[in-house]
Amino acid sequence: MLALLAQAAPAAAAAANTATDFNVGAELLRVVLSLAGIIGLIFAAGWLSKRLQARTVPGGRRIRCVETLAVGARDRVLLLEAHGKRLLVGAGPGGLRTLHVFDGELPPPEEAATPAAPVPGFAELLHRWKRTP
Repeated sequence: MLALLAQAAPAAAAAANTATDFNVGAELLRVVLSLAGIIGLIFAAGWLSKRLQARTVPGGRRIRCVETLAVGARDRVLLLEAHGKRLLVGAGPGGLRTLHVFDGELPPPEEAATPAAPVPGFAELLHRWKRTP
């Protein structure tokens, strides 16, 4: 029996040595290729997601947000266009409420009719600040 153990010991030691000896280059190549594959899958998923979101209904959208205005910390006024009508809608924590329905086209805003005064440049503002006592 002692002879049997003496023959098994070198075989076990050789098996243990081969289990700990591995090719570092091959493992590094495997890790790099796996990482490249995962990054490629992420880019492919992003491209596919973007491509699927780009599809629209053949008729296009029927509701369009023309303009929004914040009137408070959590309250907004929205100007929506739907089926040729414009709706003024208030949005807040309590929900949505229709404020007014416009029939037909809206007149142009008064601010657009009169040009606004040009904004002074930084140098001019600094010069004004220096002149004030």
